[in-house]
Amino acid sequence: MAATKSSGKSAGKSARLLSLDVFRGMTVAFMIIVNTPGTWSHVYAPLRHASWHGCTPTDLVFPSFLFISGVAMFYSLRKYNFEFSGPSLFRILRRVLLIFAAGLFLNIFPHFVRDYSTLRIMGVLQRIALAWGLGAILVLLIRRNYIWLATAVILFGYWALMHFMGGADPYSLEGNYARTVDIAVLGENHLYRGFGMPFDPEGLLSTLPATATVLLGFMAGGLISANGSSWKTPGWLALTGTLLIGAGLLWGQYFPINKPIWTSSYVIYAGGIGMVILALLFIIIDIWNLKGWTGFFNTFGTNPLFTYLLAGIWTKTMLAVKIGETTLYKWIFEHICSPLFEEQKLASLLFAIMQVLIIWAFGYILYRKKIIIRF
Repeated sequence: MAATKSSGKSAGKSARLLSLDVFRGMTVAFMIIVNTPGTWSHVYAPLRHASWHGCTPTDLVFPSFLFISGVAMFYSLRKYNFEFSGPSLFRILRRVLLIFAAGLFLNIFPHFVRDYSTLRIMGVLQRIALAWGLGAILVLLIRRNYIWLATAVILFGYWALMHFMGGADPYSLEGNYARTVDIAVLGENHLYRGFGMPFDPEGLLSTLPATATVLLGFMAGGLISANGSSWKTPGWLALTGTLLIGAGLLWGQYFPINKPIWTSSYVIYAGGIGMVILALLFIIIDIWNLKGWTGFFNTFGTNPLFTYLLAGIWTKTMLAVKIGETTLYKWIFEHICSPLFEEQKLASLLFAIMQVLIIWAFGYILYRKKIIIRF
C-alpha cells in the first residue's frame, strides 16, 4: 500500500473518467450503509441481502464494485499496451498480495492475539484481489477480441461444475459444489459461519464467476474507450446492459440468481445493471457536464479500497470499545440515533448514514490534498 500525491493533471478530465469515479463512490457509500445499520433487528428490506435466491439492491453493491474495477482495469493496463511480461505480472501479483493481505488484516483486527486455527481466510477484499488478479492476467494473455469468449467459458463452466458436481439440490446452501471445494481446500474452521454452517460467500470456487464480473467491466471499458464522449458510449452501454439483464433473468429460471454462490445468471444480471447505471451517469456527468453534485461521491471514488478498509477498521473499533457494559457501536445507536425516531428503522438508517459521513470526512482530507493511496 502506497500513498501518492496526484498532480493537477491526474485529477483532471484527461486522466480519470469522472462518471466512473462517481459510480465507484456511490457504491462504496452504499456498501457502508448496508454493512453498518444501527441494529440488524431494524433494517429496511432493500438494505438487506436476499436470504438465498434472488437479488435486492444490496446484492448489487459487491458486483458493481468488481464491474467498476474491470472498467478501470482497461485504462490501467492500456498504459502497458495490454502486453504480458515479467514486470506486468509482478505488478499484478504485488497488487493481489497487498489487497489480500489487507483483507486478512481486517479479518484479524483488533484481536491479534487469538486462535488462528479458526481464522476466516476469505472475505470481500480477498475476493476483489483474486478476481481482479485473475481478470488482469486473462486480459493480458488473451486477445481482446476473445475476452467475451473467455467470459462465456467461465460462466458456462461454472454452471456445469455446480450442476453436475453438486448434491441432490445443487444450488442449495447445503448441496452447492462451491462449499464442497472450499471445505476441501480451506477447511471448515476457516470458512464464514454466518449462514449457520461452514459456507463462505466469498469462497474460492465462486471467485471464478466473480472474475467474469471483472471481465464484463473490462469490456465496458473498451467500449467507452472506442466511442469516447459521443452518445454512442451510453447508447451501447445501455443496450448491452439491457440485453444482459434480460439474459440473466432468463438464465435465472434454470440457474437461479444468487449472490452467495455468485451464479452465472447473477453475474450477467448484475453486470447488465452496472452498465445501465454507468450509461446514465455518463450522460449526466460526461455529456451534459452536470458535475456540481459529484464531489461527495468522488471523494469516496478516488480511494475506494482504502475507504472500505478504513470503514471496516472503524466499525470493528466501535464494536471493541466498551462504554460501561455496552459497546461504543451500540451506545451511539441507543443514545444518539434511537431517541430521535419512534420508527427504529429510521434510527438504524441514521446510524448507517452517520458512519458514511464519518468515513467521508477522513476521505475528504485525502481528496483535498490529492493523496491517492494505492494498493
